[in-house]
Amino acid sequence: MLKDKNLKLWKQTLVSLILLAAAFIAWSWLYPGAHALLSGNGLERISLFAPAGDAAAPGRQAGTQRPAGQGRSGAGRETLVVVAPVAEGLVNDKLTAIGTGQAVRSVSVRTLVSGQITDIPVRSGGRVERGDVLIRLDAAQEELAVERAKLNVNDARAKAERLQSLVASRAASNVEADQAQNALDAAKVALREAELDLSRRTVTAPIGGSLGILAVNTGDYVTSQTETASIDDRSEILIEFFVPERFTSGMEIGKPVTAVAISRPGESFTGRISAVDNRVDEASRTLRVRALIANADDTLRTGMSFEVTVGFEGEHWPAVDPLAIQWDSAGSYVWRITDGKAERVDVAIIQRNSDSVLVKASLAPGDSVVTEGVQSVRPGAEVRVLGEPAKPAATGEEPTARRAEPGKSEGGNGA
Repeated sequence: MLKDKNLKLWKQTLVSLILLAAAFIAWSWLYPGAHALLSGNGLERISLFAPAGDAAAPGRQAGTQRPAGQGRSGAGRETLVVVAPVAEGLVNDKLTAIGTGQAVRSVSVRTLVSGQITDIPVRSGGRVERGDVLIRLDAAQEELAVERAKLNVNDARAKAERLQSLVASRAASNVEADQAQNALDAAKVALREAELDLSRRTVTAPIGGSLGILAVNTGDYVTSQTETASIDDRSEILIEFFVPERFTSGMEIGKPVTAVAISRPGESFTGRISAVDNRVDEASRTLRVRALIANADDTLRTGMSFEVTVGFEGEHWPAVDPLAIQWDSAGSYVWRITDGKAERVDVAIIQRNSDSVLVKASLAPGDSVVTEGVQSVRPGAEVRVLGEPAKPAATGEEPTARRAEPGKSEGGNGA
């Protein structure tokens, strides 16, 4: 039984060795760098498929030296890397803020006197012009006061004219004539006051625009504190927004802006800055700004939210691939390839984007920086960029010279 087990173990070991040998032969034949790998580790004697003319093939003499630049560790080989060009990125070239739209002019209509509403000649949501009648209050008492004032004016005028004629015939004194004239002037003032009270019983539109929903109905009793209607002039929309204090110097009246209504995606409206506050808010460190945009089609409404964009000149910085950024104890850096050699360039990150990183560094657009293979790169080391032709390999052999025999010179027999 023990003998059978030993026989099986011997067979398994033999099969394993045969498989390993077959795998080694296949690897040596199919892998192009097999001979170089074995030679670099001092195993060139077991290399089965050495390139033709290679001195490192099996059977080399013990005194044969390696070609210069090919040591056991493979020193002198170029590092294969992938590079990406440095681009130019722009930052702080625009500001986006959320603002609220308002009518360029908006009024809340209230009556100046108290009274009962007798007529509302307009409809909610309609268009009104300046001076159009909005509400009429009960004005019977004021109308009577105007009629009474007119009668008083007529009486005072007749008396003044009669006394003036009597003064000319010396039948009345100048004092009496002056008193009659003063009474006429007072009657005229009373008439104007009565007409003013009557006019205040009629409420008119102070501006032209769109009338809001009326808050009162016919028959309601209103006072000077009752808001009866609102009127918005929406020929232009005023957007108020806030910007960080670092953009304060760029906020100028007349600067163009672009606004997009949140409720109307895909549509943009152009306008200009119309007002800039004179101070920065201490709590939020923001500056209040207002912009005007045209609303000729009357598609925008008061209270709508807008995304406002303001353009600036911006700042230009080198932009590198995110994979090119490396870190060590000294900070961030990249490997720049110059004349086939690696050079370390320290960088300071300005802004990270999804496809690039803006940095502050001595880099110019078009410079090549390493993105793959950075682990094998060393300062001043020669590198080869993937896709570029390899440099001719240096054999390290000097031209063969004819050795002179002892006692003879190269030119002939010795003396």
